[in-house]
Amino acid sequence: MTDPRYLVLWPVLAQIGLTFALYAWLSAARVLAVRSGEVRYGCFELGRDEPVRIARITRNLANQFELPVIVFACVALLVAFDAVTAFDVWAGWIFFVGRVVHSGVQTLTDDVPLRGRVFLINTLGCAMLVGHLGLVALRG
Repeated sequence: MTDPRYLVLWPVLAQIGLTFALYAWLSAARVLAVRSGEVRYGCFELGRDEPVRIARITRNLANQFELPVIVFACVALLVAFDAVTAFDVWAGWIFFVGRVVHSGVQTLTDDVPLRGRVFLINTLGCAMLVGHLGLVALRG
């Protein structure tokens, strides 16, 4: 199927898959930390006392409910208005690749400046979708 209305759903589904993968990773990391005696489950109640390596995953998972929400809304509206183009499919994949890179940097390193730079990748993909949606709205 080469219809962009369907192709644009694949990066969205990939983003949802990334979110589920982060949930699984976070759950496993927390269980292992408790089983090893490193922490008790109570430390995860507010997240203040969780080990840094786990806190990074926690924070990244929370990030998956920030900028991606804008992408999801743009894709849904572009599909609803039958306005999806190949540009949007590319923007969706740029966004997703940026999210994967950002997640890797945020969860595996303490390099905050690098994280900020790679965040620009997914921000670009999101901005492309917002921009196209804006043009669709202007054309009315």
